[in-house]
Amino acid sequence: MKLQDILNASRRWLSSTPERALDAAYRAAIKIKAIEDDHFDGQMVSASSVEYSDSVIKVFRSDVNNYLSTIKARLAEFRISRGLLIFSDTQPNNSSQSIVRYTNGFKDARGELTVVEKLAYIDAIIYKYKNPTVEDVEVIPTRRLEKNQKNNRLIINNNKRSLALNQSISEKNAKDSNTETITDKTSVLPRSFMRTLGRIRQEIDPQAENTEEEVVKRFRKSRNKTAISIRFLLILIIIPLLTHQVSKSLIIMPLVKQYSVDHQQQVLFINQDLEEEAFMELRNYEEELRFKSMIGLIPALSPEEQEKKIIEKAEELSLAFKGRGINAIGNVFADLFSLLAFAGIIYFCKREIQVIKSFLDEIAYGLSDSAKAFLIILLTDMFVGYHSPHGWEIILEGIARHLGLPENREFNFLFIATFPVILDTVLKYWIFRYLNRISPSSVATYKNMNE
Repeated sequence: MKLQDILNASRRWLSSTPERALDAAYRAAIKIKAIEDDHFDGQMVSASSVEYSDSVIKVFRSDVNNYLSTIKARLAEFRISRGLLIFSDTQPNNSSQSIVRYTNGFKDARGELTVVEKLAYIDAIIYKYKNPTVEDVEVIPTRRLEKNQKNNRLIINNNKRSLALNQSISEKNAKDSNTETITDKTSVLPRSFMRTLGRIRQEIDPQAENTEEEVVKRFRKSRNKTAISIRFLLILIIIPLLTHQVSKSLIIMPLVKQYSVDHQQQVLFINQDLEEEAFMELRNYEEELRFKSMIGLIPALSPEEQEKKIIEKAEELSLAFKGRGINAIGNVFADLFSLLAFAGIIYFCKREIQVIKSFLDEIAYGLSDSAKAFLIILLTDMFVGYHSPHGWEIILEGIARHLGLPENREFNFLFIATFPVILDTVLKYWIFRYLNRISPSSVATYKNMNE
């Protein structure tokens, strides 16, 4: 490619940068407007617009903040790239013409828009989230007020509304900064009794229309919480698994195989248990050949033929156990990558963690008393019951085989003797400290079923 072609392509890319950046900012503004229309009745994303929980409001607010950051970055790119259009062959004669020509075929429900219309739409969206002070509103230039008085009155009203909403949100967050879950709601009377009284009060309330609106809002809130929780649970499961498979297949295994080619003796048996297992299989194969030859199942073999078959079997076993060792080493590093991916999701998705905690609390404490008691008995008998040591042995052996570690029976016995006891103590403390306070009837049902 010639230098002139490269320069022409660079000029064309630079000339299209302003419209590309403005389109990205405009799409982000449309997404903010969609969130407002779908979940907040066309109003600003805040706790005062609809009756969502603090966790759901934080999730929506985080999405809006991300879109606002995108708008800010793209508008800055738009302004800078327009200033650099002097290097492009498609530079317009004046700046007013350059504004109205960047249409790029971008359409929405109103048809094709010019840059002026896109900028006006973006400004109308971001003004509500700028949180200006009263002084900022009062210093608007006089000429702009005279030119577009109607739009500026709307901007001032939106600014005042934003101030009031932000004050109410800050007062609410000062009172309770964390998500309130069922474990935090305790009262003198049982919760079921209070729920029954509340339902009766709603049914005989003369303001039936308000009650229906509250029911619809609660349903939307529960639906959004469920969708966010299920999506985040899938992310917690799928991303670590994909990280494990991709890192193991594309990065780790080729490196380990190359290392095994250069160090065959070291990677042949990664632990003593694999070596003993290989020797045992080779001895069994040799005895099987001798036994079949003695009873006539196979023709009698000369010492040279028998030695040749044993050598072939030894080579086959060496390849098989070498592959098991390479796979175990790959599992170790792939598990580390998966653990880092899981930790990264937990660190960067704290708001989703609060939502899913509230969602799981509602599911767990929303079960009937017999269902709670059944699940508690099932889990305790499975992990800390009489037959649990056999299950823990299988789990520990599977983990050791997965990581290529030698089996240590002393460690297995020590783990089985201590960990289930600690788990049982923690479970009993949870039943005494939390479940007995939140749902005493469930504890009574659990004791009756356990007896």
